[in-house]
Amino acid sequence: MSEESSKTLEQALWNSANVLRGKMDASEYKNYLLGLIFYRFLSNKTLQAVMTATEEDGDSLEVYKQYWEEQQEDIVNELYTSLGYIIKPEDLFENLVIRIQNHQFQVSDLKNALFNLEQSVKGKKSEPDFEGLFSDIDLDSNRLGKNPSQVMNDTIMALKDIDFNNDRDVLGDAYEFLISEFAMSAGKKAGEFYTPRTVSEIISKIVTIGHTEGKEQIRTVFDPALGSGSLLLTVADQVNGDLPISYHGQELNTTTFNLARMNLMLHGVSYEDINVRNGDSLDADWPTEEPYQFDTVVMNPPYSAHWENDEARLSDPRFRDFGALAPKTKADYAFLLHGLYHLKPSGTMGIVLPHGVLFRGAKEGIIRKQLIEKNMIDAVIGLPANIFYSTSIPTLIMILKKDKTNEDILFIDASNDFTKDKNQNVLTSDNIDKIIETYKNREDVDKYAHVAKVDEIKDNEYNLNIPRYVDTFEEEEPVDVIAVTKEISELDTEIDKLEAELLKDFNSLVASDDESKEQLEALKSLFSK
Repeated sequence: MSEESSKTLEQALWNSANVLRGKMDASEYKNYLLGLIFYRFLSNKTLQAVMTATEEDGDSLEVYKQYWEEQQEDIVNELYTSLGYIIKPEDLFENLVIRIQNHQFQVSDLKNALFNLEQSVKGKKSEPDFEGLFSDIDLDSNRLGKNPSQVMNDTIMALKDIDFNNDRDVLGDAYEFLISEFAMSAGKKAGEFYTPRTVSEIISKIVTIGHTEGKEQIRTVFDPALGSGSLLLTVADQVNGDLPISYHGQELNTTTFNLARMNLMLHGVSYEDINVRNGDSLDADWPTEEPYQFDTVVMNPPYSAHWENDEARLSDPRFRDFGALAPKTKADYAFLLHGLYHLKPSGTMGIVLPHGVLFRGAKEGIIRKQLIEKNMIDAVIGLPANIFYSTSIPTLIMILKKDKTNEDILFIDASNDFTKDKNQNVLTSDNIDKIIETYKNREDVDKYAHVAKVDEIKDNEYNLNIPRYVDTFEEEEPVDVIAVTKEISELDTEIDKLEAELLKDFNSLVASDDESKEQLEALKSLFSK
């Protein structure tokens, strides 16, 4: 798809949101718009499956209606087998459009269609993967105004005019575009579901090094702080091999969990390869059955979150080997250790964290020391401030491994490499490539990177604060004292000249009264000193 076509599609998608703008903020109306886009996607997939199964030509909706009337059991079995769900002909997005065009649509038609997706047909029910996907589309909300049917009418018709070309990648990319747009509009509320693409790319390119194809290809990927699922998808983008990838993740927020499931399917991931759960990753470990360790683990957890760090958790296999539990008000290391526990010995993990994890003491200091002594921290990459929608603070990417042979840690300070874009700082492709190449080369780069041996880190009392290892101080250019003295002398001469001219002008003035004479003499005195 051309860049121009992509921009047209993205603009059309964004314009369709205008129907709901003003009625509610972005964090709310995204549920309606993204949900309806996904429902249209499922409807399109249904019609494609019908035409494939029947090998018929012509109008797909009419073909589906015919088979539904004449061979319903056969077509139902076929759709459940190939899709894992079924949408009746009358409930298809395309049929809702026809009802609108015939002035027959009511908001109850949409409500019933979404409800029916989870119900049994001919004794068969949609796979659990499709349960609750549309629970956040509240069609009874008073935020839709006095005429919700008209609002949904306009929204559906706006989406009807978007040409998806039956291309799942185009639709998935457009969906990702909308998520980022919502993130920009929602500000801090967006942090729970969206990691900027550039940060995802850095993590994904690093954790897949040496594992993009062949026998070493990544087969399983896990994100315990799932969000929109963008990190999982970006990892998959780096894989060139033909072997299938299994996607695993957990998300606490139900709305965001639904968003992730939609996003994965929209990017062409089969429901059979999606293994995600709505739950608290720190509360009770998951997954506990095979597979419970993965080729790679990636995550952008909520920073300095609260969690229940009862001392009984010290017996939890995720935390017991590190001497302490993360503080109750700073769960950063709890997320890190959870992810590390689920990493295969041959795998690589990438996690986004606040800088405090590098130098805070007490229990965090104990955990950090253990990670260093166990030789599990591979690299620390400092990112620019203000690149996330949820926070302006600078963050970092920590890379961890269980099977390191080199006893050192690579520090990269990329905090000054970015471009300004509106209210955000943005990493360019050159910035990203520089980070990846520096990671691969694993060599010192003046004022940018340093490979620190364990002894050096011990000398720093296990403090990993990046400025201790990468000196980015720029000396100011030396001052030319002779030139500056000459410039001052020339300025003094110019000032004397101007003052003499002013005094000459004052002498030519005539005062009209005693008070004016006093003021004039005072000015003459000032400039004659």
